[in-house]
Amino acid sequence: MVTCSNCSLSFTNPRPKTTELGKYYKSDEYISHSNKANTLTNRLYKLVRNFTLWQKYKLIQSSLANSSVIDHLDFGCGTGHFINYTKRKGWNSIGFEPDNTSYNHHNHFIFNDINQISEDQTFDVITLFHVLEHVAELNATIQLLLSKLKPSGILLLALPNHKSADAVHYSEYWAGYDLPRHLHHFSQESVQQLSIKHGIKIERTVPMFFDSFYVSILSEKYRSSNFAFPKGMINGIKSNISANKNMQYSSLIYLLRK
Repeated sequence: MVTCSNCSLSFTNPRPKTTELGKYYKSDEYISHSNKANTLTNRLYKLVRNFTLWQKYKLIQSSLANSSVIDHLDFGCGTGHFINYTKRKGWNSIGFEPDNTSYNHHNHFIFNDINQISEDQTFDVITLFHVLEHVAELNATIQLLLSKLKPSGILLLALPNHKSADAVHYSEYWAGYDLPRHLHHFSQESVQQLSIKHGIKIERTVPMFFDSFYVSILSEKYRSSNFAFPKGMINGIKSNISANKNMQYSSLIYLLRK
């Protein structure tokens, strides 16, 4: 990992070639793409996901002035759970997911080529839940998304925070780094600098309380710890307690506007 002295953004260096990145996602343990509940950690992830879908929906709904008809793009939608949830709530939701092995091909609302989305189509809300850290062309992607955002629309970024207490505790074993799948590594400072660069404003920053538990359990496994689950749960609690004072949660949602 290398950190820019000007903007505080950290990035993976060297990074895999774009043509080689896909193979790092072909794992049953990569739950956001495999959707399997084959371990206790993955079962916990899926249980919590049902609650966080509702949380994300409520956050967006409360942030849009005109919430009667919502055009929504979930960029990097993985298995498509969030767009399936929001469509049931009446949103016009579509998803973009380049890894076409991660979703049901009968879901006609998910595209694996961004050019399949109409050039003049714009959205009230664009969501990237733990996606931007995977994107190779960071600035070009943000510019593309902003061009697809309505003037009154909102952009939501959920990102791991490598300044969190669990990241500091686990150091190179911290699962939030997830190298080499994560090409960029964000802090609140670097997201602020990125927003300034692209002329957008961070309106709200919202904690993702559950991430500290999931990430800490995985980090314990990476350390080959005995009793990884209880140790991870304890460190997840400690991380959230620490973050209650300084807002350095394991993951954060940034709500941005033009």
